[in-house]
Amino acid sequence: MRLGIDWGGTKMEIIALDAAGAERFRARRPTPRGDYDACIRAVVELVAEAETVTGESGTVGLGIPGSLSPATGLVKNANSTWMNGKPLDRDLEAALGRPVRIQNDANCLAVSEATDGAGAGAHLVHAIIIGTGCGSGIAIDGRALRGANGIAGEWGNVTLPWMREDEFPGPDCWTGHRGTIDRLCSGTGLQWDYETTTGTALTGADIVARMREGERAAGASFARYVSRLGRAMAMAANLLDPDVFVLGGGLSNVAELYDRLPDAMAPYIFSDRYTVPIRKARHGDSSGVRGAAWLWGG
Repeated sequence: MRLGIDWGGTKMEIIALDAAGAERFRARRPTPRGDYDACIRAVVELVAEAETVTGESGTVGLGIPGSLSPATGLVKNANSTWMNGKPLDRDLEAALGRPVRIQNDANCLAVSEATDGAGAGAHLVHAIIIGTGCGSGIAIDGRALRGANGIAGEWGNVTLPWMREDEFPGPDCWTGHRGTIDRLCSGTGLQWDYETTTGTALTGADIVARMREGERAAGASFARYVSRLGRAMAMAANLLDPDVFVLGGGLSNVAELYDRLPDAMAPYIFSDRYTVPIRKARHGDSSGVRGAAWLWGG
């Protein structure tokens, strides 16, 4: 049995998969935000619950919103900043009494969708999480591309490409830079745009609902959001030329994105012709946790 855990900024989820990839167990609980030790305990409790219910022990894979530094072995680049600088793999292995494999959560999404999801059979899958943040991961032949320094796919820290004069310099980002992809192409970025232009704070879901009802301000905010995400994806297309883009996270459920993104990308792609599918993650917002389970092979 393979256990996968998604350590997100707002939720922690576990899934248990059998050898064929069938789901045996799943559970979620709120992330103990800001409390590293409580997060470790939450992982241990989730694993114990999964193994009690299934009656089996399993390998443990973990997806995190950051990565382990090859130089120090410590977590880096996590927007759940309380885990940065921590020896997460060693702490979890000590707490669980077994080896643990850890990957960036967007890489887990890419692995999941390349294994048995929307990118199954594709050589190169570029998976993009559009939720609280905006991260990306790359899978080549079903395996995560980590990179020499563990930062492959870390596009969130990059300044929005082809930034327009009225967008410069952009909002502050937790990375220490301004106008980043993480800040502007996430659900948080859509909320920021709407609040900045209207003075009203709404969730991304409420903004999309108002757009569909015909509200002009919501429609304009969503159009700017599509433009920004399209430019970021065009940059990725120019660098990677993936076989498929797969979108995950809360905003991946917005059907209008799939209709509008190709036109938003087209002016910035360095090719006379460009066609590549943009697909919603087949396993929805649980794709990352499945990918964490698949870190132990499939």
